[in-house]
Amino acid sequence: MSGVGVGPHGYRPMWMAAGRAPAAAREVSLDLGDRVVTGAVRPPATAGRRAAGTPRPSSARSADEAYQELRGAIHRGELMPNERLIEVELANRLQVSRATVRTILVRLAQDGLVVLTPNRGAHVRLVTEEEAVEILQVRAVLEALTARQAALNATAREISTIRRVLARMARKLEQDDLLGYSEGNAKLHAAIIAASRHETAARLITGLRAQLVRFQYRTILVPSRPAQSLGEHVAVVEAIAARDPDAAEAAMRRHLGHVESTLANTATAVRRRSGPSDGTRTA
Repeated sequence: MSGVGVGPHGYRPMWMAAGRAPAAAREVSLDLGDRVVTGAVRPPATAGRRAAGTPRPSSARSADEAYQELRGAIHRGELMPNERLIEVELANRLQVSRATVRTILVRLAQDGLVVLTPNRGAHVRLVTEEEAVEILQVRAVLEALTARQAALNATAREISTIRRVLARMARKLEQDDLLGYSEGNAKLHAAIIAASRHETAARLITGLRAQLVRFQYRTILVPSRPAQSLGEHVAVVEAIAARDPDAAEAAMRRHLGHVESTLANTATAVRRRSGPSDGTRTA
């Protein structure tokens, strides 16, 4: 798996050049990808009136679900860094009022996913390479905690599930399917976090990962990194299965530390190839 990120980077496979990543690339793991998705257009309403007998939507439910949907779109990389978020388009896409959209954008700004600029609207926040490394450092601390807690709290069934995910990752690597491996990486981390039963850490990790979509698949493309990544995951899983919290915590911290250093090195390489960054370019 890999560790951090919000959108793509200097390496652009052919599917990225087409502007649409395959399903696997939209998973939250830790290794590259970007794409834009526009929502369906809402059929025009008749003078703002509801037809007789049409149920009134639940505003509380609609607002929360719309928030989760838009947050998920940013998390998956469907909305690119620096992409403008236009109220009327979002209202049509999410099927909510523009007032609700404004409330959602404020919440996303508080989450660190959106930037609100007076008189200019909103756009998806761009995370720089330097900030991505810092986010990954924080995530390493939190995920090391969840690995420790998983060693203490995971059920036998959860450990079996984690082992199956790891075995699928190994098969994907043998097939040279890096996107499939990356997808499995995301599932493995999610399974460990769920098995930890640490809700606060899970919530914070979700927020950090959402800001790292831009760097999602970069590290897995570094030569020799996939095999190293698999070995690191094996160490984490074996420690959890052995009910050894100290070893599980150390293995996860070591794994994400390697992801951090790999990302920092690739960021340096990108800057050397591209010249000084103005902070607005997607690598």
